Amino acid sequence: MTVRTIDDVLAEARARLRRLSPKDAFERVRSGRALLVDIRPSEQRAREGDVDGVVPGTLVVERNVLEWRFDPASDARLPEASGYDVEVIVLCSEGYTSSLAAASLQDLGLHRASDVDGGFHAWVAAGLPWRATSARPQ
Repeated sequence: MTVRTIDDVLAEARARLRRLSPKDAFERVRSGRALLVDIRPSEQRAREGDVDGVVPGTLVVERNVLEWRFDPASDARLPEASGYDVEVIVLCSEGYTSSLAAASLQDLGLHRASDVDGGFHAWVAAGLPWRATSARPQ
């Protein structure tokens, strides 16, 4: 039996992804070339330490249903899951879970799936648009 750690699994996932910086992801989404998908649980989107918020225009699809929503052959797919050539950029809190999720989408045949290096925290640190989900100022 081969024993692998989560670090091994993460490294294998990232080895086949073309991870994007927050600015590159923003440009791809802004130009209409890609979909940005936030997979953070609702509690995490609502309270992310010192940063509460969401990226405007992002599709929110929690991690536990991601594959069903983006598999073009699934009855539970989203309208945006129009084919295997859709570019899906996955966003999580810090860029770990998103790498595993993007690799899973690639396993389904969505060969252009990728993720945001550093996640939502890196997005905010890069000064990119986001909207607070509480009374806390940006």
